[in-house]
Amino acid sequence: MAQFVKDVMTPTIASVSPDASLVEAAQLMRSQGIGDVLIAEGGRLLGVLTDRDIALRAVADGVDPLTVSCHSVCTREPVTVGPEEEVRAAVRLMREHSVRRLPVVENGRPLGVISLGDLPREQDPGSTLADISRASPNAWPGSASA
Repeated sequence: MAQFVKDVMTPTIASVSPDASLVEAAQLMRSQGIGDVLIAEGGRLLGVLTDRDIALRAVADGVDPLTVSCHSVCTREPVTVGPEEEVRAAVRLMREHSVRRLPVVENGRPLGVISLGDLPREQDPGSTLADISRASPNAWPGSASA
C-alpha cells in the first residue's frame, strides 16, 4: 500500500495559461476526460479551475465563456500538497478544505494531482469506489463517445 502522495498521484498535468478562455479549458477537460485543469504560467501554479467553477462562477452568472479568462474564475492560491507528504496528510487537507483534488507541487512547480478517486484505487483496489474511479469517463452514459 502506498504511503506517499507521489505513489498515488496522477502525474499527468493538464494546464492552461491564465488568459486562456473558459471554452479552451472546457475543451481540454472534455478531450482529456477530466474535471479540472491547473492554471499555470512559467511553470508556476497560479490556480485550479474545475468544471464546477465554470458552471457556477461563470455560466450561472451569464458570462461569455469565450471572453472570460480562466484566471478570473479559478480558485487562486489553491491548497497544495508535496510529493513526499504522506497520503493521510493529503486526505486531511481535503477534509479540512472541502476539496476533492489537490495539486501536487514541489518548489512552486506542479508535478501532478491527487484526487479522491486516486485514493480508493490504491487503498482498497477491490472496492466499488475503486471500480468507479477506474472507469473511463468516455464510457459514462450520455458522454459523446458512449
